[in-house]
Amino acid sequence: MVDVTDTALDPIGDVHRTKLGREATEPMRADIRMLGAILGDTVREQNGEEVFDLVERARVESFRVRRSEIDRNEVSRMFDGIDIRQAIPVIRAFTHFALLANVAEDIHRERRRSIHVAAGEPPQDSSLAATYAKLDSKKESGELDSATVAEALEGALVAPVITAHPTETRRRTVFVTQHRITELMRLHAEGHIQTDSGRSIETELRRQILTLWQTAIIRLSRLQISDEIAAGLRYYPASFFEVMPKVNAEVREALRARWPDADLLSGPMLQPGSWIGGDRDGNPNVTADVVRLATGSAAYTALAHYLGEVDQLEQELSMSSRLLTITPELAELAEGCQDKARDDEPYRRALRVIRSRLSATAADILDEQPRHTLDLGLPAYATPGELRADLDTIDASLRTQGSAVLADDRLALLREAVHVFGFHLSALDLRQNSDVHEEVVAELLAWSGVHPDYTSLPEDERVELLVAELGTRRPLVRAGAKLSELARKELDIIGAATYAIQTYGPAAVPNYVISMCRSVSDVLEAAILMKEAGLLDASGDEPYCPVGISPLFETIDDLHNGASILQAMLDLPLYRAMVAARGDMQEVMLGYSDSNKDGGYMAANWAVYRAELALVEAARKGGIRLRLFHGRGGTVGRGGGPSYQAILAQPPGAVNGSLRLTEQGEVIAAKYAEPQAARRNLESLLAATLESTLLDVEGLGDAAEPAYAVLDEIATLAQRAYAELVHDTPGFVEYFKASTPVSEIGSLNIGSRPSSRKPTESISDLRAIPWVLAWSQSRVMLPGWYGTGTAFEQWITAGPDSEEDRLAVLHELYQRWPFFRSVLSNMAQVMAKSDLGLAARYAELVDDESLRSRVFDKIVDEHHRTIAMYKRITGQEDLLADNPALARSVFNRFPYLEPLNHLQVELLRRYRGGEDDELMQRGILLTMNGLASALRNSG
Repeated sequence: MVDVTDTALDPIGDVHRTKLGREATEPMRADIRMLGAILGDTVREQNGEEVFDLVERARVESFRVRRSEIDRNEVSRMFDGIDIRQAIPVIRAFTHFALLANVAEDIHRERRRSIHVAAGEPPQDSSLAATYAKLDSKKESGELDSATVAEALEGALVAPVITAHPTETRRRTVFVTQHRITELMRLHAEGHIQTDSGRSIETELRRQILTLWQTAIIRLSRLQISDEIAAGLRYYPASFFEVMPKVNAEVREALRARWPDADLLSGPMLQPGSWIGGDRDGNPNVTADVVRLATGSAAYTALAHYLGEVDQLEQELSMSSRLLTITPELAELAEGCQDKARDDEPYRRALRVIRSRLSATAADILDEQPRHTLDLGLPAYATPGELRADLDTIDASLRTQGSAVLADDRLALLREAVHVFGFHLSALDLRQNSDVHEEVVAELLAWSGVHPDYTSLPEDERVELLVAELGTRRPLVRAGAKLSELARKELDIIGAATYAIQTYGPAAVPNYVISMCRSVSDVLEAAILMKEAGLLDASGDEPYCPVGISPLFETIDDLHNGASILQAMLDLPLYRAMVAARGDMQEVMLGYSDSNKDGGYMAANWAVYRAELALVEAARKGGIRLRLFHGRGGTVGRGGGPSYQAILAQPPGAVNGSLRLTEQGEVIAAKYAEPQAARRNLESLLAATLESTLLDVEGLGDAAEPAYAVLDEIATLAQRAYAELVHDTPGFVEYFKASTPVSEIGSLNIGSRPSSRKPTESISDLRAIPWVLAWSQSRVMLPGWYGTGTAFEQWITAGPDSEEDRLAVLHELYQRWPFFRSVLSNMAQVMAKSDLGLAARYAELVDDESLRSRVFDKIVDEHHRTIAMYKRITGQEDLLADNPALARSVFNRFPYLEPLNHLQVELLRRYRGGEDDELMQRGILLTMNGLASALRNSG
């Protein structure tokens, strides 16, 4: 077996040890030292000298490991046989170190950005300012006229879709406390020593860190979907209510100023989405009640925000009609409130009318009433548009009297918020596996006597039968029919979605995603279920279909076949009429996770790219507008990585003004928990979407087809190398289960979703999140790189050209092609986070020495090979040369992960050896949470 245990591997190089690097990062390191010292004091005071000494010794020794001063075994031996009661505070200490280091890094990024702005430097790529400069250049050259831009941005949409994640288990108290620490550190970075209220910042930090220490990081019981729904809604008051309306308004105004006659962005371009409570693929805990809870809670969040803002406006807009002239429209609106005490305060009376009507709306559509309600006996708003019209009346009157400065403050934000969030807040997707649809539809067809054995039919006969059924209004089953539990549950869930649409508006549940979609019949089966629930009527000339059906192509083969399936869908007159009824818009979802698990990193990324090219062409031929929905996870192994670069790396025509993508795991909090971070990340999504839509970002030109041919060959080689390990190596599944905490992910109280779609031992049935999470925890990070090094090495040594000539081809692609550069950059980020020295500790959990050596040696060899090939192709000696922020993080923070990994291995060994008490389980879960928080994109 290859020995990689002696010292920590340092693949990122020495560049960040330079004097210049240290000077640039000294403020961040000073912040980390300060926060770490306060945490250390807290640990000593709360848990005693013995625990503090162990924590401090582990910290110091871990940094010595990084500097290759000691053998890694010395850190590991510190925890041999450790009492679990002592282990837990040590785990908690390093978890909090990681959390506080996250805060310091975020503050440092803000600090560096402010320095760049103050120095008058050009705006950085991924900012809207930089994008506008690029668009201006093309506009001045005549390449972007109003007609071109208007057509490209018709129906423009950028939708981050929040999804649940098993390691994002932080309680609300921890979330709020971390926010307070961030605010204090922001003041500290600005040079303050006191808060605005005169309190010492250091004392307040000690108070908050003590609160953090005395608060349990995770729950004792398994997370419920209701907890996940509540966690997803936190981001609205934390940042989305403030940031999304502002950014939408600014983008619309900026684009209309450049192309004033194009009437751009009539609807908000940036709109939020969610899967939490609607995604039932492999999650039996999602029921009709859960769908009602998810949509109802979202609507409550929206209306509670509006009522609070209207209440604030009522206090702020105190202007008297004795001192100014109002518009007749405002006077008419104010007449709805006959409050004599406010007789000369028309704005306050108008706002009370709005508050009363909003209160009536809340009473009509919500199960629980928010604060700030008011009953004047006025009718409810039927639509968000009616509410916005009343707010517009106030806005217009303010501007008429020269009070634009008032109109542009809270009122403008509220008007825009109603435009963005409506009464529904966010779009909840429904998702289910195609196998379930098939089973339920077969039951319905048999019950109704249409066909006794639908599943026995070949594809063409299935399609014919389903089209015929969709062409009638006749339901397949009557109310109260005795159906299986599965069939009744599925119909009830879609019925709950129907109720949400009728109550909160069509935007409440706009999409139905079919996972593992492999055929046209898979799409039509979902349509049958929607028809049964009243969500679809395709029998007439103008079909009714408020919910779009989105096929999800996930495996390598499904991605290859996606375009032909889409073409066959559009060839059906009935389905084409349904698409026409939805404005000729068809969404297709692309799965990065299962394709990666199926074929490996390189093959999956290229399969997605090829699928996009083919889907764009199929949409062009079908005369429809295609919107792609990217099922990206937090990790590179699940399609993660910097969003701006990922969007620019899409093929020509793939973005086309519209983009939806999932946001998962720890990256949600990292991106959206704070308004400044949320703005920066939402800007990057919009900037990349605008650039990909309006500019030529691929840059290959006539060299596109030869480049594609090269990647076809490399992807085939990579998939073969990956399959040789994952699918063809005897005992690999046994190795994976023993050398990672994947089994514990399924058995411990992590998340509401089972770790497998089916109760099997097959990797193909294992959900992608635990697959990636397990490899991340063990620091192998295998899904983000394995097979790529072999593919590159084999490709450059094959063919008639010299090795140097073929290497030069790859180097040119890296320099010229955003897709190829992004793939390599993301892979390098993963490998910089990997640590095979720690991975070797996990490998020791495999009892079979022969199996351990057979698999781990392959992993080590491929790891070395992949790093070497990356350096040869890119010409970079440092894996993170193009990502200095992550390089700082790895260098300054990753030693804090070392004790967590060693403790996890120790606890896993003992847990599997029979010490399965509650404290041992909690300790393992805490290590998972700590590592996930520290890595920030672990699953």
